[in-house]
Amino acid sequence: MRTNFSVEQLSDPAVAESEAIVRKCVHCGFCTATCPTYVTLGNELDSPRGRIYLIKDMLENGRAADEKTVTHIDRCLSCLACTTTCPSGVDYMHLIDHARIHIEKTYRRPIFSRLLRSLVAAVLPYPGRFRVALAMAKFALPLSGLFDRIGPLKPVAAMLRLATVPRRSRSAYQPPVREVIPTRAKARVAILSGCAQSILDPGINIATASLLQRLEIELAWPKGEGCCGALVHHMGREEAALDAARRNIETWTNEIEARGLDAIIVTASGCGTTIKDYGHMLRHDPAYAGKAARISALAKDITEFLASLDLPKADPKNLTVAYHSACSMQHGQKIVAAPKILLKQAGFEVREPAEGHLCCGSAGTYNIFQPDISASLKAQKVKNIEATGPDVIATGNIGCMTQLRSGTDIPLVHTVELLNWAYGGQVPPALAKLSSTTT
Repeated sequence: MRTNFSVEQLSDPAVAESEAIVRKCVHCGFCTATCPTYVTLGNELDSPRGRIYLIKDMLENGRAADEKTVTHIDRCLSCLACTTTCPSGVDYMHLIDHARIHIEKTYRRPIFSRLLRSLVAAVLPYPGRFRVALAMAKFALPLSGLFDRIGPLKPVAAMLRLATVPRRSRSAYQPPVREVIPTRAKARVAILSGCAQSILDPGINIATASLLQRLEIELAWPKGEGCCGALVHHMGREEAALDAARRNIETWTNEIEARGLDAIIVTASGCGTTIKDYGHMLRHDPAYAGKAARISALAKDITEFLASLDLPKADPKNLTVAYHSACSMQHGQKIVAAPKILLKQAGFEVREPAEGHLCCGSAGTYNIFQPDISASLKAQKVKNIEATGPDVIATGNIGCMTQLRSGTDIPLVHTVELLNWAYGGQVPPALAKLSSTTT
């Protein structure tokens, strides 16, 4: 794609990077077939190619974002299916990131939108605040119908419904079995505690710790770690995202220098995609560029790490699993085969739903800010999953889990919960009723 940026504009590293990305686009349109919003809405401006035109026009003319551009950029899920499809290697992820930062700096949203976005940014990344907000949401839930009828408040209704999706308490899980003796450990890893996931489904990391300890992996729990920054990053709040990244980088770097780490294990693929991008996010920060690249290289999805351990084949479980590959897993991190191979080796029958490349509509906070599109994508995803006739649904991202749980009665668990069970751990609480017939 031809561009006409000035020399002065290109002196800005972010603009120069975006210009190089735009120039790679050859207008082929392959991305339109795999873009969930284009497939759903049929509007060229809601396709990656259309958004690239809008971003190019906005940046090239050095103008503030307008309502039209913001509308179509906001509708992007950042699912990155387009990057998997693109034959030209267009780095759409970093282009849309730059566009969102530009929008945040130059566009004044309507008052209700500003307030809601500020509320989400101030609550979701902080477990204590999030726990309180979830407890309060049940009292406001009866008002969701009213909010649905008031356009600017529809996101509030969506947020209330998501907040009241059933979740599991820590008491439903057994603690990790034992501490590994360091001299016998095969590796030493840190597990990202996370923010929203630690409240919505604490059993994911408990199952992870239990499994890794039985595999003789030493665990580290560095103090000071917090939200990875993904939530605010995708809202265009650059400084907040970078502050979160720097805090975690310092925490993990101190742990590396004190006792060493072989990997940083991430059990939420959305977080994993962001942490693996720390090196890029902080590439222009002389104090953090090197440390950020080091942390990004150590970050591993739990299935990615387990695949490197060559686990044995387990006894058949007589359980059919529909595997939902989160967008951040298959498109963001390019981890496609490992989770399915691990589940099959663990004794499960694995089925893949049709249109597995399309997003479920969760996408971080997308199901709050774009509830109608999100609901349409969820309905199609649930339909395709249920068509496989599974006993259970497995996935590797808490956002997808929350989204899908609000649309189906089929038990839904994290992939690592099934693997932990298959290799001697606790039966996932969601499958307690099924376990007696599968073993």
